Amino acid sequence: MYHIIYDGNCNLCVNLVRVLEQLDRGDRFHYIPMQDQATLAEYGITAQDCEMGMILINADAPNQRWQGSDAAEEIGRLLPGGAAFVALYRAMPGVKWGGDRIYEQIRDNRYTLFGQRPTTYESVYPAQPTCETGSCGKTG
Repeated sequence: MYHIIYDGNCNLCVNLVRVLEQLDRGDRFHYIPMQDQATLAEYGITAQDCEMGMILINADAPNQRWQGSDAAEEIGRLLPGGAAFVALYRAMPGVKWGGDRIYEQIRDNRYTLFGQRPTTYESVYPAQPTCETGSCGKTG
């Protein structure tokens, strides 16, 4: 299982999460909006960390993480049939570098380019804290 941390106020980000929800149906991916600071704190992720783009966390090994365009590539690789496309993308000279630059531009201008939602989108497949994050069994 993997957790995707996304901008729940970004129209583009939310639409991509919705597509993943339909494709995956919660089998591989669960989601955390970057606005959910309490849940992110359980993973040691700050608002400043989120400024660098989406984050993918391996729920079975929470220290294994990808961010930004690397997270997008890993998500693609994990989807059925996606590994071959990601391998081809990574193998083509200059394409990964260009993709990284495009990702950065979209990340930094997402609200201007795609708009901002009035409320944070909460996925139908929310990530649940694990005992490895130190939150299991704790009470008030």
